[in-house]
Formats: sequence, C-alpha cells, structure tokens
Amino acid sequence: MPIDFWMSSGLRHKLLSALRVSEETFLDQHDVDLRYIAGPRFIGPPLRAFADGSSEDLWGVRRQTVVVPTGDSVESYQEVVDSPLAAATTVAEIEVYDHWPSPDWFDYGDIAAQCAAIRSQGRVAVFMGDRLNRIAQLKPAMYLRGVEQILLDMAWQPDLAHAIITHIRRFYEGYAERVFDAADGQLDIVLMGDDFGSQQGPLVSPRMWLDFLGDGFASYVRLAKSYGIMVMHHTCGSVRHLIPLMIERGLDILQSLQPEAAGMDGRALKREFGGRLAFHGGISIQRALPFGTPEQVRDEVRDRFAALAPGGGYIACTAHNIQADVPVENVLALLAAYRQYGAYR
Repeated sequence: MPIDFWMSSGLRHKLLSALRVSEETFLDQHDVDLRYIAGPRFIGPPLRAFADGSSEDLWGVRRQTVVVPTGDSVESYQEVVDSPLAAATTVAEIEVYDHWPSPDWFDYGDIAAQCAAIRSQGRVAVFMGDRLNRIAQLKPAMYLRGVEQILLDMAWQPDLAHAIITHIRRFYEGYAERVFDAADGQLDIVLMGDDFGSQQGPLVSPRMWLDFLGDGFASYVRLAKSYGIMVMHHTCGSVRHLIPLMIERGLDILQSLQPEAAGMDGRALKREFGGRLAFHGGISIQRALPFGTPEQVRDEVRDRFAALAPGGGYIACTAHNIQADVPVENVLALLAAYRQYGAYR
C-alpha cells in the first residue's frame, strides 16, 4: 500500500531531534512513497514587513506569527491580522486592488530537477505548494475578504464574490501551467488545497459550490490532466455532499477524510465512491494520535485500512499534519502499523 506522511513544523523539529536523523533519512527508513517538491521560488516584489512583526503574504494579506506551546514543543502559525478587501463594497474596488499576484513573480527553472531527484529514487513526485500558496479558490478569498464576509458575499453580493474568485483562479491557472510546463513530464501528482467543510457540514451548499467554485475546480483538473498529471484535492471537514461534484470534474484522489467530521465514515465513502475515486488520509489526528496509546494508534490504522484499502485505491496517511502534541512513540507506532497492516495479499 502506498504511504504518505504529513507533519507540522513543530512535530518535524521534535521528531527529528529525538531520533537524530534528517527528514529524508526518516522518510526513507519508513518507506514513504509520496515526496513533495519545493516548487517555484518567489522572486516577486519584496513583501512588506511591519514594526509589530507582522508581514504581508503573496496576496497582500497581513499576517502575524502566533506561537502555541504544546508541552515539550511548540507550533507556530501565520494568523491573518488584516484582510485587505474586507471593506470593499463594489466590483470596481476589487478590480483596482493593487496586490493581485502574477505568475511572473516566480522562478520555475529547477522544477524538473526537483521532480527527477525524487523519481530517481523510485518515489512519487508531488507538487503541493506551501500553506499560503496552494492551488485553490475559496481559501485565498477567505484570507482576502474574511471568512464570514466571503460566505455572506456568495449569498448576498455574488458579483463581489465572483470578482475575487475570478482573480484568484486567473492567477492559479497561469501559475499551475508554468509549474506543469517546467516539470517536463516528471510530475506525478498535483495536490490542490481548499477547505470546503466544517466538522458538522459543508461550508457551502452543492448549488453554491457549483455557482462559484465548480468551473474553477474543473479548469484546474483539466489543466493538470492535459499534462498527464493526476489530481489530488485536500479538504478538511464534512464534504460528503460535494464529492459527486468533484468526481464529475475529474478528481482522482480525495485527501483528508477527517473521520470525526459528519458523514465522512470511511466504509460508507468507499462503498459509495470507491469505484470512481481514490482516497488519501483518514487516520485521525484529533483523538488516537495525540491522546491514545501506541496500541490504540495501531487499532486506528487497522480499522482505516479495513475500511478503505480493499480493492486498492487508498494511500495511507493521516487526515492532516500530525501536530507537535503527539508523542514520538505514537508516531513510530503509526508507521509500524502501516507496515504491519499495509500489505496486499
């Protein structure tokens, strides 16, 4: 069974320090199949920094680093301080916004070499981007406009929402095409990332997803497949009612399968969609890994594999990045369980 491994920066530091190995050595030791290229290098206009320690990201969204202690380690996150389009009331204001990014702001020159280095080791080359620049539509709109406001716009001011999402889509279509061209046929999977669900249900209805996000989703998938690249999409939360729409637009692999989210039972998803869609993830980072024993972690893996692996079409991984509050022994139990239960016979 193919294996992937996702961890936060906090866990990366804690784990590799405890084991005294490099990340590459750790991944090799545990036969992790999917490897992620660094992608293009930002060479655009300098991103502004402010006296309070906050700084602007690619989209002109101001962010502040927030550090969270986790007992024997720390996590850090880039929290939004200011959404620059929050006060906009007209499409004209959206159109004249002076920080729409350009695909020309990146150097794509060594992407083929990044892919080749991974594939030469018999691994799968994946492009994901970083957390603040991942092929998406809704999440950048949330950062630019504010989470609540963009959802209100989609209901009450659709012209504003369409204008923002159109600019985001235009950038990512150009950016992705440049990445895929530069990969020169050596990129295996592209991972898009856009959260469509909360823990209790989807953030948008199927109708609203179709109206605002469906065409862009299809365009991203179509572009990747024109280069022979498989498409994986990450979304947290309860998205059961959106899965048929993603399948209709050509999605190959659905990532996350957050098991605590409503309607995301692995057995039910496999039964209903397994003939048309591969799955990635599904192992909880909310319960067993941070709070369970190594034996409970093994039980979690065994249960997910029994639900999702039969017949193929499953990539073993956690639902999201393993956080720094997870004991090292539980991480090692997770990987041991992959080996113990992950063989097709």
